[in-house]
Amino acid sequence: MTVPRLEDSRSSVRLRAALAAGTTPDPRLIDKLVERCAIEPEFHVREMLTWALTRHSSSMTLPRLIDELRSERAQARSQALHTLSKIGDRRAWPAITRRLLTDTDDEVARSAWRAAVVLVPDGEEPELAGVLATQLGRGERETRLSLSRALIALGEAMMPTLRAAMTDPDPRVRQHAIATERLLRDPDAGFEFAIEEAKRIMALGTTSQEG
Repeated sequence: MTVPRLEDSRSSVRLRAALAAGTTPDPRLIDKLVERCAIEPEFHVREMLTWALTRHSSSMTLPRLIDELRSERAQARSQALHTLSKIGDRRAWPAITRRLLTDTDDEVARSAWRAAVVLVPDGEEPELAGVLATQLGRGERETRLSLSRALIALGEAMMPTLRAAMTDPDPRVRQHAIATERLLRDPDAGFEFAIEEAKRIMALGTTSQEG
């Protein structure tokens, strides 16, 4: 009964079906849950589908989710990355490629950044920071905030890369890097404040700690 209900026209029915699939895990449902993630239009249902997948053995879900990362459908890639970040199994790390971290679709890239900082092996944070830094200045507020959070999550490992970006020739990159550094120093300040502070610092022509 669960499989057809995942395709019901009513989102409330699909939500309950996803809940049932996670409450009583059944490996036979993994393919259908992953397939539904790629096309499910409702955010809350997608979150329940992800939860249902986390309730299954990662040895069974990982291969199927990793396959989805090669999908031409952006939502399939994004939701698979989101689910991998929730599962947190570092065996998925090799699948988090530069191509995904620089995906042209903002939602995919944001999901890749979040997954990467969860899955990155110890010692590989500086290399990841270098890839993430290539995306500084990208997109609108939500995309830039997601990247800042990902970089901050890497801790001190990202500081050399961030400091270099603070003197980048591209003003959007400089502004984003400075704002990220300000947000790291004062997480309670908020991203908008950090951006305004970065603009002020750039206008003064300094990126010093006193700026």
